[in-house]
Amino acid sequence: MGYKFLEHTADVMIEAYGGSMGEAFSFAAEAMFEVMFDTRRVSPNLAETVDVEGTDLKSLLYSWLEELLFRFNVERMAFSHFKFRVFENGDKLSGTGEAQGEPYDRAKHGARTEVKAVTYAEMTIESSERGSKIRFVLDI
Repeated sequence: MGYKFLEHTADVMIEAYGGSMGEAFSFAAEAMFEVMFDTRRVSPNLAETVDVEGTDLKSLLYSWLEELLFRFNVERMAFSHFKFRVFENGDKLSGTGEAQGEPYDRAKHGARTEVKAVTYAEMTIESSERGSKIRFVLDI
């Protein structure tokens, strides 16, 4: 299970997959941060809880990734390890995640590509008995 980067004309397309939807969401977050810097250099010293809601899986994924991107941009937190669980609440979905990392240090973590936003463009989410697969585009 994991993720891979796919060809895209202008932005970054990611495909993340896992044994469960929560695992696929976790790998999607890891891939997004890997676009920005080398996640292997991030020590998972601090843990933050991230609670999000959505009307469907696409909006839940968008909310999860956007909240993590917000925390990077505003709190300057570099994350490298993620856990996420999806819950159904009637007609809404919610998710609880944990992001582990440390304050961002350009000298330690490096700098790759700035991610401006998560998009719904070309977003797909599939689930089967073999696992879950997510595809999405990051605006860079």
